[in-house]
Amino acid sequence: MFTALGLLPSFGKTVDPTRIAAQIVTGVGFLGAGAILRTGDDVHGLTTAASIWVAASVGMAVGFGYYAVAVFTTLLVVAMLVALRPVEQRFIRSRWNRRKDDPPITDRREH
Repeated sequence: MFTALGLLPSFGKTVDPTRIAAQIVTGVGFLGAGAILRTGDDVHGLTTAASIWVAASVGMAVGFGYYAVAVFTTLLVVAMLVALRPVEQRFIRSRWNRRKDDPPITDRREH
């Protein structure tokens, strides 16, 4: 909305939409940084932070009138998030937050 308002002809030449976009990027950077949580060696929220960035970029694309780009990007990101989740759970989840010198993971049913 802010980006579209900056393009209105009633503001004349005094409003620069790129300055509005720059402030959106700055604000979203703080929001994304706040979504990332670190506890010891565990880091959570990276996908959430990236999703916040994508939502802001799609909003800016709509504000500038690039509706086709916004729809394509939205569909692409949703498809990636849905498609990569099973791959992540199958191949990566067992290796999360593991260091090379940690003991190997044992089957918890044995204990």
